[in-house]
Amino acid sequence: MTATGTGTGPGPVSSTGIRLNAPDPGWSIDADVVVVGSGVAGLTAALRCAAAGRRTVVVTKARLDDGSTRWAQGGIAAALGEGDTPEQHLADTLVAGAGLCDETAVRALVTEGPDAVHRLISTGARFDTAPGSDEIALTREGGHHRRRIAHAGGDATGAEISRALVEAVRAAGLRTIENALVLDLLTDADGHTSGVTLHVMGEGQHDGVGAVHAPAVVLATGGMGQVFSATTNPAVSTGDGVALALRAGAEVSDLEFVQFHPTVLYLGAEAEGQQPLISEAVRGEGAHLVDADGTRFMVGRHELAELAPRDIVAKEIMRQAHEQGVDHMYLDGRHFGAQMWETRFPTILAACRSHGIDPVTAPIPVAPAAHYASGGVRTDLRGRTTVPGLYACGEVACTGVHGANRLASNSLLEGLVFAERIASDIASETAASPAPASTPPVPRTTLPLLAPEARITVQRIMTAGAGVLRSAESLARAAAELDRIHREAAGRNGTPATREPSDGTVSGSTGSTTSTGSTAAAPADRKAPEPGVEAWEATNLLCVARVLVAAAQRRAETRGCHWREDHPDRDDASWRRHFRITLDADRALTLHTTATADFPPTAAS
Repeated sequence: MTATGTGTGPGPVSSTGIRLNAPDPGWSIDADVVVVGSGVAGLTAALRCAAAGRRTVVVTKARLDDGSTRWAQGGIAAALGEGDTPEQHLADTLVAGAGLCDETAVRALVTEGPDAVHRLISTGARFDTAPGSDEIALTREGGHHRRRIAHAGGDATGAEISRALVEAVRAAGLRTIENALVLDLLTDADGHTSGVTLHVMGEGQHDGVGAVHAPAVVLATGGMGQVFSATTNPAVSTGDGVALALRAGAEVSDLEFVQFHPTVLYLGAEAEGQQPLISEAVRGEGAHLVDADGTRFMVGRHELAELAPRDIVAKEIMRQAHEQGVDHMYLDGRHFGAQMWETRFPTILAACRSHGIDPVTAPIPVAPAAHYASGGVRTDLRGRTTVPGLYACGEVACTGVHGANRLASNSLLEGLVFAERIASDIASETAASPAPASTPPVPRTTLPLLAPEARITVQRIMTAGAGVLRSAESLARAAAELDRIHREAAGRNGTPATREPSDGTVSGSTGSTTSTGSTAAAPADRKAPEPGVEAWEATNLLCVARVLVAAAQRRAETRGCHWREDHPDRDDASWRRHFRITLDADRALTLHTTATADFPPTAAS
């Protein structure tokens, strides 16, 4: 069904009818808007929708304050300081994005950003101020030519923003469903969003699988860092929103651009799961990257040295480590002194000391780890996806702001600005559309569930084959291993395997390629896993991993945070474009390309 009218997003699409293998909903509630996620993007959207008179329900995977936002250390970027302007912020963002930012989206971000920050302050967020002044204290981070990063609690900005928004949501009396994993999008007979199914994990008013019926759904589910072995993301960041959107027929874009934060506390080659972040603000305040001999290696590599954009710093750390035959470098902030560490970076100081490292007296061992997905569910400038009634904002979305590499501390700002834009779009409707009391059964295809124990295998495959350093060989190996896992899961579940993505090159600015593939029988001694949270998460991770690898294989160049060892140069003539990826009804991936100037299209009036 072609999407039309003011509720549409960037283009027409039909629902795939693909769902996770899960029980039918045993309970339901009605709303005007359901917001999935409780970070800065989700809670801002929820508060603004509720203020516009929309019955709003917030669904979140853990507790309200357990998302990625509270882990943000450095701060929020905006042109707030004397002499700074949105134009300068725009210029730095475009440089970091390596030719793939949508300038219209970036301009919206930087011009609306300062007022959005002030509205956040009026909501209750308290930022650090300069000594003896009421002015917001500002610092610098990588890629910024000015001090424009507002921070709170020294290095606990995310925690403060989360606190303020959670308190505001509770004070407003919004209905919230915590400890709930969203499963799939519900659509009506015309393909319009009609709510979501979700599984509540044994707490609250409802338990088990249920549904929230609403004509507008806002995905604010955060990132997918858990697709890699080592990440700064919390355990809940399993790509649920991107996987849901793909199953619903929405387009995703730019998943190959995964930002690896250059300075994550190195805990050994075998360390897995969430790793402590060493904020870029530490370098912004003057810490130096050095090797084991104490020699700085970023000087002369970039005009901003340690404050170069993150992709450049991560690459240089990896190059230096490989040249010296080691796994990590060091961040030296000993010259700060104890007082500065204790007052400006108390969270980082405590994390380091908990692992036996004292930054006051010794350099911090650091290495890159998966940090942020610059791509995600493709939206227009109002946050609308290609599925009518489905919106996305925050890390789960691809608004065109970040391009091939997010500029430091633009993420919290993007969550604020585009959440407000979504709420404005929803509120602009003359009346909320009624949600159906129940959704009639529709033919559906279920994805084969992945066994929970396969999650760590997927993560290791992705780290080895699609991490900071990539090549045709490493990506082909990762694709083949992921394909094997998928086919085995399909065999155990008694369903045909997804046709696999071709590794052929897409030519032309609007060309398309559809994948081909095969089926596999299940090992005789293995049974299909039971539906449940761990199996659903593992299945979502496998889905986004396969899409990421397919896109990375296709992009035969190095750009932003996508580093191909076999194609070390940026190629604007061939690759200054985006991939738009969909999941067809037969569970095959289809990759299209679009010229940069066409992404994302202007929202329909």
